[in-house]
Amino acid sequence: MDSYAQLAERIRTWGRELGFQQIGIADVAIPEDEARLMHWLELGRHGEMEYMQRHGRRRARPDELIPGTVRVISARMDYLPPQTRPAAEVLEDPSLGYVSRYALGRDYHKTMRRRLARLAEKIEAEVADSSHRVFVDSGPVLEKAFARQAGLGWIGKHTNVINSRAGSWFFLGEILTTLPLPIDEPASEHCGSCRACIDVCPTQAIVAPFELDATRCISYLTIELRGPIPVEFREAIGNRVYGCDDCQLVCPWNKFARMTSELDFAPRHALDGSTLVALFEWTEAEFLRKTEGSAIRRIGYECWLRNVAVALGNAPTTPPVVAALEARREHPSALVREHVEWALQRHTARA
Repeated sequence: MDSYAQLAERIRTWGRELGFQQIGIADVAIPEDEARLMHWLELGRHGEMEYMQRHGRRRARPDELIPGTVRVISARMDYLPPQTRPAAEVLEDPSLGYVSRYALGRDYHKTMRRRLARLAEKIEAEVADSSHRVFVDSGPVLEKAFARQAGLGWIGKHTNVINSRAGSWFFLGEILTTLPLPIDEPASEHCGSCRACIDVCPTQAIVAPFELDATRCISYLTIELRGPIPVEFREAIGNRVYGCDDCQLVCPWNKFARMTSELDFAPRHALDGSTLVALFEWTEAEFLRKTEGSAIRRIGYECWLRNVAVALGNAPTTPPVVAALEARREHPSALVREHVEWALQRHTARA
């Protein structure tokens, strides 16, 4: 067998061949990140994401999650699709629904997991007595911290990972391994005095540099939250119906972002700029069909209508907008009805 240093280089080569833009290797010890995680949980900034609390310290201890783990192989894959309606153009038109750029196409979990599994198979074919486990948001792994330790980028003030040559529009995935591969140099932080992401956040969710209160974040409110969206955040949500990219859109490092060549991430069903009225008119069958294989499906039809109702409440008052809301006024879901009523009251107040 080659030396571990040679094997690490082969893993990087295999990773590139499988469509990853970068592969890095980190040690399993991240005590400072573990302490920050526990403090964040103590402050309740995870909201209703109970799974964050349930796994607690294990997220920073992969050797406890999978006994025998000594390294984390971290991978990143660009996802910003070309030939997509410009984000700023959609956000500036309140009649359109904005979907976070990462969710326009195929669910990245499926694409990343499949590629990482193939990479793990290649490693195991080289070293028969090794063991590997693949993760793509599928288990309690503190992926951003391990990505930083593996040299893939630093964690910015918005708490996303930033690469100095590729910006932040990329997905992360990990392979936990029992192989004592040489580790990479951790990435250093280069946000400097910039606070563009802090200032642009519609709901002031970035409460301090490098500190995110998820309970205020539009991505949390439109994706993770299953109940009513707090009234104080509804107007700030604007026309964002699934997630939010504002902090990435203003980040100066994203001038270096690369477009993806992955067809899986290309927009489907005109989700890069459909009208809110059209999105609200989807039946449940249409929702299930048009979100098949998409990350959007996991929020369910009820929360989809909830989100679009809020955006319609923020849209200009027009007959089609009011008619769309009126058509859902007697919806079977109390959650949907409550948000529809809020939206209609907004339009009535403007009349």
